[in-house]
Amino acid sequence: MKNRNSNLKRVIVDFKKLTPEILALLVERYPDGYDDDDVISFKNQHNELVEAVEVITEDTKYLVKVSTKLSVTMENYDEDDYEDFDNNDPEAVQPPEIADEDTEDND
Repeated sequence: MKNRNSNLKRVIVDFKKLTPEILALLVERYPDGYDDDDVISFKNQHNELVEAVEVITEDTKYLVKVSTKLSVTMENYDEDDYEDFDNNDPEAVQPPEIADEDTEDND
């Protein structure tokens, strides 16, 4: 039996390319945030371990790389913050201020 998601376009998204549309989908799918059971781990083309959470639209499966920035942005999400931006504008989602940037990895 064929998986219904096998024909979807697959896109890996890091925080720098996160759009208001994808952020809204993430918050809708993970309203209380994501936990370890939601994280998918895989190796990219450079053989680096990537951890991501999945969100699916009608035609695309997004794998959004997990990070402290992503968690904080999801926690503080307010759709009104993005009403003046296009849904596909990666410039709209700005990194949050995080106290200790030295512990940040892969962002």
